[in-house]
Amino acid sequence: MPIASIDPRTGETLETFAQLGDRDIDAKLALAARTYASWRKTSFAARAIAMRKAADILEADKDRLARTMTEEMGKTLASAVAEAEKCARVCRYYADHAEVSLSDERMSTPNESWVRYLPLGPVLAVMPWNFPFWQVFRFFAPALMAGNVGLLKHASNVPRCALAIEDVARRAGFPEGAFQTLLIGAAQVSRVLDDPRVVAATLTGSEAAGAAVASQAGKLIKPTVLELGGSDAFVVMPSADLDAAIEAAVASRTLNNGQSCINAKRFIVHRDVYRTFEERITSAFASLVVGDPMVAATQIGPLALDSVRRDVVDQVSRSVAAGARLLTGGVAFGDKGYWFRPGVLASLPKDAPARREEVFGPVASLIEAKDVDEAIAIANETELGLGSSVWTNDLGEQHRFVDDIEAGQTFVNAMVASDPRVPFGGVKRSGYGRELGVHGLRAFVNVKTVWVGRGKTVAGTE
Repeated sequence: MPIASIDPRTGETLETFAQLGDRDIDAKLALAARTYASWRKTSFAARAIAMRKAADILEADKDRLARTMTEEMGKTLASAVAEAEKCARVCRYYADHAEVSLSDERMSTPNESWVRYLPLGPVLAVMPWNFPFWQVFRFFAPALMAGNVGLLKHASNVPRCALAIEDVARRAGFPEGAFQTLLIGAAQVSRVLDDPRVVAATLTGSEAAGAAVASQAGKLIKPTVLELGGSDAFVVMPSADLDAAIEAAVASRTLNNGQSCINAKRFIVHRDVYRTFEERITSAFASLVVGDPMVAATQIGPLALDSVRRDVVDQVSRSVAAGARLLTGGVAFGDKGYWFRPGVLASLPKDAPARREEVFGPVASLIEAKDVDEAIAIANETELGLGSSVWTNDLGEQHRFVDDIEAGQTFVNAMVASDPRVPFGGVKRSGYGRELGVHGLRAFVNVKTVWVGRGKTVAGTE
């Protein structure tokens, strides 16, 4: 079955690509294995030269690459340009810091001992469509700087982005086989992961996809890193700067057309400021400009896939049927493309889908809390635990939220964001392992202990 690039603005097919067959896959895996044998022995300096060149290409070509992102998944052109720039930053970060972070670590033992960080081999990266460049480069940069090689199985609706990333690697001077795109369907992932030349895998995507990859990798004793869904809590307490909190709330929930794992999704607001928060965020959502993502004034483009739009509409409808109030938007529109009006839901009962599930579109779910204890309880009632954002100027409340919210990250008086300098990942059903920072750099290495015994010369022997 061909892989199609479809414009979410119109629903029209832009281009189709043939899936790789078994023989083509074998050839690419063989090339990855051969390349790894030499790439693992290159110096950090040599790797950094190629990585910095990749950063230069991303910046020089950001407008062209951004158009490809927008055409394939509907994000605004301005956000796509920013994504290309962020990819350049992560490349430069690891080019600058990988050698120090992976240098030998001396141990405190009576004899000489140390830890050496060595690469593992070809790593399969199964990546999603929502940040079609960033999600890949936050794996690409640390994995290749550590001496591994990468095999990309990108989401099937962004094949042109996948091929463009491979082209960046080639033009940057990485050897052939250091980073390859595999144009394969989801059903072929198992066949690639099963191959002994593939030593590890990382996946960003749905819980179901993560469970499938982790289950197979576990049977094969292959390490994995999973970054799955999020239903992030955004908590607002009475001491917060309400203007700043509302501005961040709107920005976070509408980031990437509302299609981000770390979008704020559940807004848990103290009853003392709830009414004001509800009125202001509803007004802000009602005034958002939805339209052609290529136009500078547009704030929200189409959703990426018809299936995504159907899911969001269904979750809103079922939440209203469960007793939630729909304050604005929350409906599909347009005869062509995958258009959706940003919505706000309030008074969500515990069994409302928008309170229990991840809603992967621009819908804000408002929940009132009477105190800090109830706010924490509501934040933790989901099975997901990726990010969280808390808005309070009370130092005691800040510590409570940091310690008690079950999430891989808690941002205080700031919206959740990924940054090359700090680790990124979740707990519970949001996955395990970490990307970015030093932890991401060490995600796919052999942490090898070296222990040197004290030698003894035996008289009369040679």
